[in-house]
Amino acid sequence: MMCKDMLDSMRQEMRAVLEDNILSFWKDKMTDWGQGGFYGRITGTDRLEPQAVKGAVLNARILWTFSSAYRLLQKLEYLEIATRAKRVIIDCFYDQEQGGIFWSLDYTGRPLDTKKQIYALGFAIYGLSEYHRATGDEEALVYAIRLFRSIEAHSFDSVKNGYCEALACDWSEISDMRLSDKDENERKTMNTHLHILEPYTNLYRVWKDAAIEKQLRNLIELFTDKILNPQTGHLELFFDDDWVSRYRIISYGHDIEASWLLHEAALVLGDKVLLEKVEPLVEHIAAAADEGLTSEGGMVYETFPDKGVTDGDCHWWVQAENVVGHLNLYQHFGDEAALLKAFRCWEYIKKHLIDYKNGEWHWSVRADGTVNTDDDKAGFWKCPYHNGRMCMEMLERFTS
Repeated sequence: MMCKDMLDSMRQEMRAVLEDNILSFWKDKMTDWGQGGFYGRITGTDRLEPQAVKGAVLNARILWTFSSAYRLLQKLEYLEIATRAKRVIIDCFYDQEQGGIFWSLDYTGRPLDTKKQIYALGFAIYGLSEYHRATGDEEALVYAIRLFRSIEAHSFDSVKNGYCEALACDWSEISDMRLSDKDENERKTMNTHLHILEPYTNLYRVWKDAAIEKQLRNLIELFTDKILNPQTGHLELFFDDDWVSRYRIISYGHDIEASWLLHEAALVLGDKVLLEKVEPLVEHIAAAADEGLTSEGGMVYETFPDKGVTDGDCHWWVQAENVVGHLNLYQHFGDEAALLKAFRCWEYIKKHLIDYKNGEWHWSVRADGTVNTDDDKAGFWKCPYHNGRMCMEMLERFTS
């Protein structure tokens, strides 16, 4: 199949999956008409849990996804969901007394876990800035800037550089900074820095302020100089306060995601000198991520080199980022082999992950080939942002 034919088929198919499989699921099944906002969970067997905890990350990602969908497709039904999500973030998750975003709410919309996880603040910025980008809404921009300033005031380490993971509700120190139970309890992580880079890039698109330009540049340099392992091409994941990494863990999905998000940040800044530094690293990181590709075109989750252990599950979000990362290599570097990798992964997604009957995608395909229905279809971490963004990146990068 020729490159143009691959792109044409992917674009058409992804438009249909975006609207009929992803956005429709979240609009029709996750809108909480009783308590407001959105439900907290639908299980992997498609059972709604109306009293599930409502997470900040889930709601911020809904805001970003539907804002972006409205910006691209101009359908009022997407604007309605985006506006509903904006109100939840501002009216319920935003801490009006001390600033920042609460980590979670109970099912009625009352604050539950009030810690300030910087990752969540980042996603709120991402969603609010996209809503402003799509609509011109000033309230969304005001709150995005407030959150940027909160991160810089409370999380940024002006001595040793970088951002701490989490703080208490009043911005004091907190002993358990982990993003999730499976993470190491370290002060600085690749994952949070990646998801500060991402919203800062989007905020800079709509707010050309010198402060955010400076910190966006700094974040790119943290990735190139501190987080990237130049020998392996992989990203180190967990660091102490002095940027020492003591863990050997390879996260293939984060590698391929970072390759294109770093490139996007440098492109948005528009600095040719910076691009000359970043672009070879984009290809280096993506090549390292390809170590996780399977014979069928999917990408496995992670490897622990010291233990000789690989988690061979193919998670929904890793496949989505695998597609975008390789599309980026084709678009900007003319890498036709990368386009074929994106196409093969899309074929894998269509065959194994998309739930054509009930909507959305399954969490993962296990290493033995079975579909994982134990983990959520929608929930605290299972959101429409990775797969929705994959489809929208396709539509935006390769217009017909």
